[in-house]
Amino acid sequence: MSIIEVIILSIIEGITEFLPISSTGHMILASHFMGIENTEFLKTFEISIQLSAVLAIVVMYRDKLFAGLQLYYKLFWAFIPVSVVGLLFYDAIKAVLFNTIVVSVMLILGGIVLIWLDKWTRNRETQYKELEDISTKSALMIGIAQCFALIPGTSRAAATIIGGAAIGYNERQATEFSFLLAIPTMAAATGYDLFKTASGISMEQFMLLGLGSVFAFIFAWVAVKGFLKVVDSYGFRHFGYYRIGLAVIFLILAFGFNITLY
Repeated sequence: MSIIEVIILSIIEGITEFLPISSTGHMILASHFMGIENTEFLKTFEISIQLSAVLAIVVMYRDKLFAGLQLYYKLFWAFIPVSVVGLLFYDAIKAVLFNTIVVSVMLILGGIVLIWLDKWTRNRETQYKELEDISTKSALMIGIAQCFALIPGTSRAAATIIGGAAIGYNERQATEFSFLLAIPTMAAATGYDLFKTASGISMEQFMLLGLGSVFAFIFAWVAVKGFLKVVDSYGFRHFGYYRIGLAVIFLILAFGFNITLY
């Protein structure tokens, strides 16, 4: 990978990580069109720089994170399902599902769900005063929803927002819980991936990871600020339209120009 390719993918990651449009899906599609070889390092890069985007959330929500342990307790229970499923199916997911066909299909399906979700939750009153007021069972339900995000193109943000809305959060609460749940989820995913692949990564590749991390952090910060404003004003439906439009355009270009989808 060149430095320019690293910067482009990192900007895409930062902008899309917390939006319900699939950051991994965008990076897979972008790397495909830029002609970047689908190596193990590319897969590791796409996962690892997500952690830097998550660091933006740690900084932005530091007051809430240091307010008490109750929120950590609920985040812990929400994290359990994906940690179990991820450990069991890590190799299969990386080997089989990281391709553009899966991404395109999941972008479309997720877009349809987001449009429906917007109609269901628009202007709905929340059942909880604070994020940590949910029960352990409700936290687990959000965690189970997050498991679907292991399929590239689904979007971890979309899956957890949908789960949050299902247990009674309003749109903003579901979005903010999704942000915070990214902290343990992405830290674990990145740590596990680097543990399995670090020995095969060269010093030059580590430097590329570092460069990508800086850009991902900066653009994630900007994207989160903008995302909250969009959710408050317009809800989720436009993200659903975007997902469907992106997938359709990609498939048309791929089939029209006979570009391989694998």
